[in-house]
Amino acid sequence: MPEAYFVDLLSPEICQRFTASPDRLSELVAGNADRHTFVLDEIQRVPALLSVVHQLIEAHPELRFVLTGSSSRKLKRAGVDLLAGRALLTTCHPFMATELGEAFSLDDALRVGLVPLVLAADDREAVLRAYLALYVREEVQMEGLVRNMGSFARFLEAISFSHAALLSVAEVARECAVSRTTVEGYVSILEDLLIAVRLPVFAKRAKRQLVGHDKFFFFDAGVFRSIRPKGPLDAPAEVDGAALEGLVFQHLRAWNDYSGQKNTLHFWRTRAGTEIDFVVYGENELVAIEVKNSAKISGSDLQALKAFASDYPESRTVLLYRGQEQLLRDGVLCVPCDRFLKALYPNQPLPGSQQDRLIG
Repeated sequence: MPEAYFVDLLSPEICQRFTASPDRLSELVAGNADRHTFVLDEIQRVPALLSVVHQLIEAHPELRFVLTGSSSRKLKRAGVDLLAGRALLTTCHPFMATELGEAFSLDDALRVGLVPLVLAADDREAVLRAYLALYVREEVQMEGLVRNMGSFARFLEAISFSHAALLSVAEVARECAVSRTTVEGYVSILEDLLIAVRLPVFAKRAKRQLVGHDKFFFFDAGVFRSIRPKGPLDAPAEVDGAALEGLVFQHLRAWNDYSGQKNTLHFWRTRAGTEIDFVVYGENELVAIEVKNSAKISGSDLQALKAFASDYPESRTVLLYRGQEQLLRDGVLCVPCDRFLKALYPNQPLPGSQQDRLIG
């Protein structure tokens, strides 16, 4: 069986050809009648191709098109046919621990992340340092998404301090000396480019006053570390803790997306400051997860989970930490973080039920 036909729209020459004549795709398909699968990489570079794909699917239902891209912004702006009802949308995340198996290392994942391009490189740190700079130049500067690249660069550094924390647009705006409206636009660009995501607060049947801000995360722990400025006044534990929480979040996102988005992901924080890092809510799940970058568990580490369980007695509570033992303490299941991540499989319930005392 012939392999899929691959169209690399990242190539300037190929991109120019299809931009000038999108109908060229119909000619290409007709000229390769032995192929039934066509891959169009970086489809957002030529949005007009979506209409041609639509026509080809209608005329030849036996054909399959795989459209990949790293940005939805240009497609939205062009107002093109998004193949509603005729296509499945799949988000590809960085590797999960379960995909890497024995090759997964929690320490390495926290240091360089889990982006496949980075993990495949001989010099991972060098590729990681260049990753966002190249991505920003390709997707932001070349597309003219921002007028002042200097302001955008300052914004990236400023918002890196919001990773795994409440997002205050006003504070970020003050830090990088731009307006709140500009920062909101910049955050939207990061979301459209799949670089960052906001996490909403869990407010169902709320019994306490909750915060109104979302939390903010970069899509990969290594990418976060490559952006986050570090100096003599930065405590390593602060950066490591944010990286660990982000690593858990990117796994939960991947697990949920690959499982068909059966659940919604949230955090929980009262106005008094009691916070749960993650709440997974769905038809069969109500799980509160707290992440601690510590090898030991203190009584204070469990207080927020116990408060959540008091408000939501139907919930399961899980504490992820850097120790080696799995424990049940005061009704909270305490699980080594790497063991939890290695047991997180799509289409399976979250690991960590109290009935399943041994994970992984």
